[in-house]
Amino acid sequence: MSQPLTALGHHARFDALTPDQAATLRAGLEGLGASLPDGARPALALASPGAGEGAEGSVELPPAAAEAVLELLSRLANGDGVELSSAQTWLNTSQAARLAGISATYLRNLTDAGEIPVSYRGSHRRFLSADITGWVQAREAARAAADAESTGSPEASEPGGTACPAPGVGER
Repeated sequence: MSQPLTALGHHARFDALTPDQAATLRAGLEGLGASLPDGARPALALASPGAGEGAEGSVELPPAAAEAVLELLSRLANGDGVELSSAQTWLNTSQAARLAGISATYLRNLTDAGEIPVSYRGSHRRFLSADITGWVQAREAARAAADAESTGSPEASEPGGTACPAPGVGER
């Protein structure tokens, strides 16, 4: 199986701290580590200034986010500048079609019509998984709305009445 393609986006650069700031941060991080058993990582929470622990205006970080923040802080404490980029996973046409539950040909038609965003690497189409899942959710919401509308219509509530087909079904 091939490696996933990634693209770096949303880039930010943070310069190194002054030596005094780095020393203060290093001491604070060492203080966190000293109060923990070996190998344990502290639970972290972000709080707006003046908010107490557990108060509204604070949020506990999930373990993966806490790990990333601690890594960032430790690099700054060591006097390093830091660059951050978000990694976005790109899908090829087959992978995107499988994720959407449609054929690759239909996916290509949707991209040609501008309904699904696509990027090209040479002549190869590449899709962000978020764009595909967003399209699927929008399609499901439209179908649910159409079903609700047809169920609530007078024809559907009459005996022997038939509901309207989903948009695009049976049209030529």
